[in-house]
Amino acid sequence: MNKGDLIVAMADAGGISKAAAERALDCFISKVTDSISGGENVTLAGFGTFSVATRAGRKGRNPLTGESIEIPTKRVPKFKPGRELKNSVLSTNTAASGPVTSGTITGGAASGPIAT
Repeated sequence: MNKGDLIVAMADAGGISKAAAERALDCFISKVTDSISGGENVTLAGFGTFSVATRAGRKGRNPLTGESIEIPTKRVPKFKPGRELKNSVLSTNTAASGPVTSGTITGGAASGPIAT
């Protein structure tokens, strides 16, 4: 679902025009952005919490030249889903994918030694 699809779904569910749904969604996005940019968390009970986390600076490597570079500390947006959202997704995934029958990982990078 993209923004246009969400606007149509909101308009249909709320019995409002698409223009009104778009204004409501734009206002929501703007207010959440303003709040978290100012250091305030936005919590929607049952849905989740929008916040800002600080990602620590670290050393990295330029993949083209192999040169060591310093990656600065930065602030990044974060979303922590609420219990109701988690439970809704969990119940949907369990029904769609079926039960897990084995706890053993086979194949892929986890199955053998790391090549150096």
